Amino acid sequence: MSRRTVRYYVQEGLIPAPLGLGRGGHYTEGHLETLLRVKQMQEEGLPLVEIRERLTGARPLIKNTSAAQPPRQLWTRIPVLPGLEIHVSHDLKLPAPQKLQEIVALCRQQFRARRNGEEEPDV
Repeated sequence: MSRRTVRYYVQEGLIPAPLGLGRGGHYTEGHLETLLRVKQMQEEGLPLVEIRERLTGARPLIKNTSAAQPPRQLWTRIPVLPGLEIHVSHDLKLPAPQKLQEIVALCRQQFRARRNGEEEPDV
């Protein structure tokens, strides 16, 4: 079995991620046993979806979400200045475009004043 195949199986949740990070990552006997079970079920003609269900008992399909891979979240990025952005979670409603421009302008004003050592403008 190729390294690429093993990485794919980890990505698809068929086997757990290796222990350790980067080049220090390694697999255990448990990983090997699971890989052998996967190979055996493939030889029996089972598709990967069915193999995953048999190995994990998970329905619907669940991706591997280990501590190294936090769940994905969608965010809207609003650039303000170089090195400064406003991030808004997708589950929050953005203000109207005009109001959003006012917020961005206020942030720019505040950060430019601080960078130049000026008094902060009243809000």
